[in-house]
Amino acid sequence: MLLDRSERSFPRVIIIGGGFGGVEAAKQFKDKEVEVLLIDRNNFHTFQPLMYQVATGTLAADAISFPIRKMFKSQQNFRFRMAEVLQIDQKEKIVKTSVGDYDYDYLIIATGATSNFFGNKQVEKYALPMKSIHEALNIRSYVLQNLEEAVLRRNLHDRERYLNFVVVGGGPTGVELSGAIAEIQLHMLKKDYPELSTHEMKVFLVEGTGKVLGALSEKSSQDAERYLKELGVNVMLNTQVTGYDGNTITFSNGESIPTKTVIWGAGVMGQFPAGIAAETIQRGNRIQTDGQCRVEGMENVYAIGDVAAMITDSTPRGLPGVAPVAQQQGKYVAKHILSTMNNQTVENFKYFDKGSMATVGRNRAVVDLGNFHMKGFLAWMTWMFVHLVSIFGFRNKLVTFVNWSIKFFTKNSGIRLIINRYTRPEAEKEETTYQHS
Repeated sequence: MLLDRSERSFPRVIIIGGGFGGVEAAKQFKDKEVEVLLIDRNNFHTFQPLMYQVATGTLAADAISFPIRKMFKSQQNFRFRMAEVLQIDQKEKIVKTSVGDYDYDYLIIATGATSNFFGNKQVEKYALPMKSIHEALNIRSYVLQNLEEAVLRRNLHDRERYLNFVVVGGGPTGVELSGAIAEIQLHMLKKDYPELSTHEMKVFLVEGTGKVLGALSEKSSQDAERYLKELGVNVMLNTQVTGYDGNTITFSNGESIPTKTVIWGAGVMGQFPAGIAAETIQRGNRIQTDGQCRVEGMENVYAIGDVAAMITDSTPRGLPGVAPVAQQQGKYVAKHILSTMNNQTVENFKYFDKGSMATVGRNRAVVDLGNFHMKGFLAWMTWMFVHLVSIFGFRNKLVTFVNWSIKFFTKNSGIRLIINRYTRPEAEKEETTYQHS
């Protein structure tokens, strides 16, 4: 256990969550007169923007993950605990975890978000989310498992539900994931599964609004939709999911698609431990903060990143749930804590939007930098460079670059291994008979 409050020389800052915001905040305290304790259920940081490449076999899980302890090996005032955070005791200033209780002087909640199924329990039961490495590996295994199952079925009708892949949500995650699955159909299916025809496999992208990449410019949205269609993705706009029984997904317009694979990327919601007052929770299960990232009604407690709702006059809908917001808030909160300790004032947080981007398969991407728009190969190279330099660790950068290079020249690289077979809940109308070919 760490020293009790009375035995410490410096104030303790506890950071819950080892994502972009939590890591960035911890870094800012290096060589400062504070004790930093970061708590996370995993002992690694995940570079989430490339999680879809793990789900589709382009990258191994360890290429986008980096050990937290190694990340801070030269920071003497840093400590880490791998634990589940159970509760925040605001009155006693204690964080209760699965490995013990820790008191704090300042607390930063950077717990991120999880998938939001908007109350549809049936969809939640059968659809595949992708908010963690474990879930991404489940998707990789299940996609391959269904291709293996399709080979066993001689009847084209029986194969259909195994070869229809539905991605719900037209944001960057959904667009990038559906494009990557479409490339499996184009470049890998016939080579690995000669018994199957590329025309049998279908990829669907379902979006509830009238366009994909709604947070990007109109030009980027149109270009991304065109790229998806060029890859053979069936783009379904203004379409809401009403149900999914494990075999058939249904929509508000009365249409349905037989499918074993529905990947859910349609929404996120904040996740945090007990101890946050109910009146502080806003839409999307996010914690209300003021303009300085402080949680309303809690002393010396901050919330940053996807779990925070900074609802102010200038940001009435809160800030976007993207990595740069979390990183900038992490830096800001560390500065705010250090200034508070020195009785100095700090201006309100201001987010600097450096731009947005998304890739749509090989050689295709869209980039918005202010009013400047790029598309195609140049945008794709820009996207690769930005993501490559942002990954933690030289080894991870090198492995990612090598994998991307091989895929670029061969169109057929990938980690197509079913290491841990994914077992989904039994479908409500499961078909159990088939013919061997």
